[in-house]
Amino acid sequence: MHDSVALCVAQLCQSAIIAYPTGAVFGLGCDPDSEAAVMQLLALKRRPVDKGLILIAADYQQLLPYIADEQLSAEQKERMFSRWPGPVTWVLPAPQETPRWLTGRFSSLAVRVSNHPDVIKLCQAFGKPLVSTSANLSGLPPCRNVAEVLAQFGERFPVLHGETGGRQNPSEIRDVLTGELIRQG
Repeated sequence: MHDSVALCVAQLCQSAIIAYPTGAVFGLGCDPDSEAAVMQLLALKRRPVDKGLILIAADYQQLLPYIADEQLSAEQKERMFSRWPGPVTWVLPAPQETPRWLTGRFSSLAVRVSNHPDVIKLCQAFGKPLVSTSANLSGLPPCRNVAEVLAQFGERFPVLHGETGGRQNPSEIRDVLTGELIRQG
């Protein structure tokens, strides 16, 4: 296992926030089951909890504890799986048990199965999905490399060393129930 993957997993297990490369930019992530970690991430980003967050995963199985899979039709799953793994985030129904610190004011949750090799390694090593939001402080552009992450968040910030996937835009976001485009990718 890559050294920075092991370091990041150790940090995640201690409810810390890490940075890691995604398709377009570096993401900030934490353990989705740790309310303390999520609140720390929201405070760092100056992001209100009611906006909800995205979970990023190595595979669909990792997302099952957080979503209402049984509410999806075969057609809706086919639509979703035809675009995964990849840079499309789908908004899925969430069961009542899904923590509000993830769903915000919604009864749904935004989720993505990544095709980025570092994200896959990280989520597999951690054994579950990560909260995923762009790595940038409020008002600053998203970080696109390790040096930018360290410049914005400090030299000691835990970072998975790797390269982004080279995409210019963040992931597209769509509603799985309707197919409606929420954010252009």
